[in-house]
Amino acid sequence: MDGVKTAKRRKLTDKSIPNALAQLPEFAQESKMYQSLLEMEKKLDWTMTRKRVEVQDALARNPTTTRTLRVFVSHTVSGQPWQVGEAEGEGEGVNFETGQGIPAWSLKVEGRLLELPNQRSRDKAAPRKFSTFIKRMIVELDRDPQLYPDGNIVEWPRPQGVQPPLDGFTVRRTGDQPTRVRILMHLEHTPEQYKVSPDLGNVFAFPFAVSHTGPPAYVLGIKEESRIGVIQTLWNYIKLNGLQDKVDRRRIRADDYLRPIFGGDSIIFQQLPELVNRHLMPPDPIILYYTFNPGVPPPERPSAWDIEVRMEDTTVKNRMAVIVQSSKESTQDMSKLDDEISLLAQSLHNSHTKRIFLQSFAEDPAKFIQTWLESQSRDLESILGSGPSEGATIRAEELRRSDFFRLPWVEEAVAIQEGMRLASKP
Repeated sequence: MDGVKTAKRRKLTDKSIPNALAQLPEFAQESKMYQSLLEMEKKLDWTMTRKRVEVQDALARNPTTTRTLRVFVSHTVSGQPWQVGEAEGEGEGVNFETGQGIPAWSLKVEGRLLELPNQRSRDKAAPRKFSTFIKRMIVELDRDPQLYPDGNIVEWPRPQGVQPPLDGFTVRRTGDQPTRVRILMHLEHTPEQYKVSPDLGNVFAFPFAVSHTGPPAYVLGIKEESRIGVIQTLWNYIKLNGLQDKVDRRRIRADDYLRPIFGGDSIIFQQLPELVNRHLMPPDPIILYYTFNPGVPPPERPSAWDIEVRMEDTTVKNRMAVIVQSSKESTQDMSKLDDEISLLAQSLHNSHTKRIFLQSFAEDPAKFIQTWLESQSRDLESILGSGPSEGATIRAEELRRSDFFRLPWVEEAVAIQEGMRLASKP
């Protein structure tokens, strides 16, 4: 009985309709449309599975994009002669304990990530703070060392551990003299960017196709790129120039431009990453210059610079994650619809079987009943033949003939016998 219950709980997956029913003229058009829908569903499922695998592969490679970081530099002043002069009538003086009235200024370096144009509101995320883009920043103040011997170089390295991000940095100093400021910023890129050595970088600007009637054509060289980007560019160079060995595909042949870099006539393909690493260096910092005079009122608007940064594309990543991670509700709804279609297809099979049964009975009742009784008799003999009687009730003479097993009722009897055997299993 347990086997029967298990068979009843088995999920129906067959959604096809009987061939005999599909060939009937009155159902031909509907059957063709249904078969077309099944074929379309198979193609759609295959396409969605393939695209889901491609998206998962893209997520593993962490999609990146280039964004614009706008850096603002401004200054404010306090206690300057032109400010104190305005306040002399109020009796304000210099207080060396609190610093009030001492000429001073503050330099502010701030930044924010510009929003993408035409970005959907639901795709907008909390913008990253300015300090998360900075690995290290140095502020150099060009002042008279005799008047201001200390504090002319300010360095901010990214602190270790978890620290709250900042929107900007402020440098406060005393003084009333014009000052020139040099700001060096080492940016944080994703993926990490490197400066390519001239020996390797110049290879990507070589004349790879020389024309006999005109100047050579050039490939754009690279100065800064990620490690994977440099390897990919070098591999493209190798493929464009056919430097891969025709016999041993693992070996890369050197041309006149690569021979000094390879240090020989050829290298193994697996040595390319190590070779590229030897020609990668830390990138040059971003340098900003700013000059101000505390003796005059500061400008109303700050100075601004736009800097391109490579960063993780969270918008695309979130969209792809939604595609990969189908919602539980939609999955359940699709499974429920599939179950309903399978039940209707099974009901159609059962109705078709009943129709054939009743149609055969209506055409010739006597012959149908006789044929049906003979079939039931043979089924009974087959069942009894598997018991203690060792097949004594089966007609032995008929069993000796091979034609006996090709009769139309044999397939049905075997199906019934196997069904009962499977149902009797614990």
